[in-house]
Formats: sequence, structure tokens, C-alpha cells
Amino acid sequence: MALLVFFTIGIALWHFTVFVPDRFWQGIVGAFLGSVLGALVFGLVVQEIIGRSLGDTDIVTALIPLPGVAIGLALVYFLGVRAGDETI
Repeated sequence: MALLVFFTIGIALWHFTVFVPDRFWQGIVGAFLGSVLGALVFGLVVQEIIGRSLGDTDIVTALIPLPGVAIGLALVYFLGVRAGDETI
């Protein structure tokens, strides 16, 4: 169930990328991948570190992937800005 929560939080926060200039690598699809993969990877790592199973869910489970989403989106945005500089 925790994977579903991580995935859903990633998608929910991805919707807010419409307020950011579209410089994501591969556009809005790249932002989607960065958001979801960041949430899943970070969530799985933290869940494993704190010693909880993937079946345990509570309000903390919904808060765990937030930094992962930010890291994933920042990485994809940085890659997009960098790729855009090379074409000029």
C-alpha cells in the first residue's frame, strides 16, 4: 500500500508543474517521470531505513515522498535547462 501512496503523492504534486516554466527535460512527460520516480525511490529508501514494511501506511507514509518529488523534479528541470543551453 505504501507504493500506491508514494505513486499517488508523486502524481498529485506533478500537477503543480503547470505553474513552472516548461524547461523540464522531455517536457511535461519528463516532469511526470521525475516526480513519480523521485517519490517512489525516495519513499522506498526511507521506508526501508526506518524499518517499516510496504504494507504499513499512516499519515507519515504520505509525507515521506515529498522530498523525493522535489529532488526528482529539480533533477529533471536541471537536465532540461542544461539541454536547452546546448541548442543555443
